[in-house]
Amino acid sequence: MVKFSIKNLNAWFNSTQVLDSINLEIITHEILGIIGPSNSGKTTFLRMCNRLNELESFFRMTGEVELDGENSNQIDSQLLRKRVGMVFALPLPLPLSIFDNVAYGARIHGETNRKKLADIVELALTEAYLWEEVKDRLNSSAFKLSGGQQQRLCIARTLAVKPEVILFDEPCSGLDPISTAKVEDAMLKLKKNYTLVLVTNNVKQAARVADRTAFFLSGKLIELDKTEKIFTAPSHQKTDDYIRGKFG
Repeated sequence: MVKFSIKNLNAWFNSTQVLDSINLEIITHEILGIIGPSNSGKTTFLRMCNRLNELESFFRMTGEVELDGENSNQIDSQLLRKRVGMVFALPLPLPLSIFDNVAYGARIHGETNRKKLADIVELALTEAYLWEEVKDRLNSSAFKLSGGQQQRLCIARTLAVKPEVILFDEPCSGLDPISTAKVEDAMLKLKKNYTLVLVTNNVKQAARVADRTAFFLSGKLIELDKTEKIFTAPSHQKTDDYIRGKFG
């Protein structure tokens, strides 16, 4: 089943074109990895999925982004961003307790019952594989967590509003290998209930967790295929050169 359908997508910041005629589908309950060198349009594409780019006054686009068959531009932006959550490269916990960080989104959307909030927080932290590490200090400041724990806290905060899709923008770029492994483990388990899109500069990470991988270069989608094929027998020489580290 198709979750996102991207049709002839073009995007510009001022006069600079950053996405050029992108056509692809994102399948429900898959992890789609997106790789490519800097300035290839990866993050811009990711932000197209929940319309974050439109917050920039000098941004414009043509083409369509459909979520479950509906043009995303026709969906209320707040509702869209509830359905399509995003985890950024650097963990950005709020200056609140661990509990209040996770409960924040649910409260914004109107939940006030303390018991329901507690259940939401526990479930989200469990899904983010952080509950066992923090369950005895939920009232402690989120800033007391390690970098890897803070990133999983941000994942939990996203999960708490019950999204359908989670966008990851280089979520492990500042993490050590152990923390990276925990985030990747969480992603692999989350795809049972969510659709995940992962932008990463670490091609080995895409190889480890993505079901399919897309290679972007200079705003163009060069290749999209099953991850195993992308990394063992890519169809395009540029894909092979990038994976082998010949440029990027």
